[in-house]
Amino acid sequence: MEFTAQMIAGLIGGTIVGDPEAKVNNFAKIEEGKPGCISFLANEKYEQYIYGTESSVVLVNENFEPKQEIKATLIKVANAREAVAKLLQIYESMKPKREGISDLAFIDPSAKIGEKCYIGPFVAIAEGVEIGEGCVLHPHVTIGRNAKVGANTEIYSNAVVYHDCQVGSRCILHAGCVIGADGFGFEPTEDGYKKIPQIGIAIIEDDVEIGANTCVDRAVMGATVIHKGVKIDNLVQIAHNDEIGSHTVMSAQVGIAGSTKVGEWCMFGGQVGIAGHATIANRVMAGAQAGIPNNIKKEGAAVQGTPAIEGRNFWKSSAIFKNLPDMWAEMNQMKKEIKLLKEQLEDKQ
Repeated sequence: MEFTAQMIAGLIGGTIVGDPEAKVNNFAKIEEGKPGCISFLANEKYEQYIYGTESSVVLVNENFEPKQEIKATLIKVANAREAVAKLLQIYESMKPKREGISDLAFIDPSAKIGEKCYIGPFVAIAEGVEIGEGCVLHPHVTIGRNAKVGANTEIYSNAVVYHDCQVGSRCILHAGCVIGADGFGFEPTEDGYKKIPQIGIAIIEDDVEIGANTCVDRAVMGATVIHKGVKIDNLVQIAHNDEIGSHTVMSAQVGIAGSTKVGEWCMFGGQVGIAGHATIANRVMAGAQAGIPNNIKKEGAAVQGTPAIEGRNFWKSSAIFKNLPDMWAEMNQMKKEIKLLKEQLEDKQ
């Protein structure tokens, strides 16, 4: 597929500076640009590359003013990062979708498969399963008995949706992710740990994306729920009976213990950990490696550190922490001097 700068500007509402007939057929990072590619500049740290890039077209913010000549045609937009995201979405949507069922797939006769689906080799679909129209199931996907998958959902190789669990429409489950494995529930006894049966389910609502090797455990009773629009990175653990609010995003290696309720539009950096039975307000932002041991009631709070505290206080504390050895030595010296002064005063009396 080939597009001119004029066509692209029309799609994203941009203004052209240069040749409106410049043609592109691929994307490239600005520092790796080649003729026929489109790149973008959204971070001033990369401005040096725009003056030498070989890309034919570059998206830039509308306030960008070049300091020297640029060979590429520029398309000025309100937000270059958002514009390139929109173009990538358009590009992806134009790719032809695969359809058909492989002879090497196993589908139980009681399963219901929607129209225009692709089901790859070695996919296993158990009894009572319902698959919506337009779904794409890559090789080695397993869908357990009575599970449901909504329309136009894509599930990559080796992902598993356990029995009775539900996945909404337009979801993406990446390779190796597991929906509905047993929650970590055991009762200590004199003879060891006895398993507590996990008889609930996991529900993934519409427009959710879940990364590779991420696990969403089923509930003890009731449901673990991932609400609509949530985006979860690779290697994340969502424990039994958790509820994740709409449009919340989580980076890699976040871990959320059981029966925790996370609000809407929250943002968690890598390796954030949240204790069980906590309630997190809407729009909370937790920096990487924050450890949250209890509730966060303030909407829009920004926290950092372990145990997590307000972000600005964390950075102030961090600045002090690295100076603690010197401060300790100074304090000991002051104690010695104060002691000496007291002794001198006592002698004079």
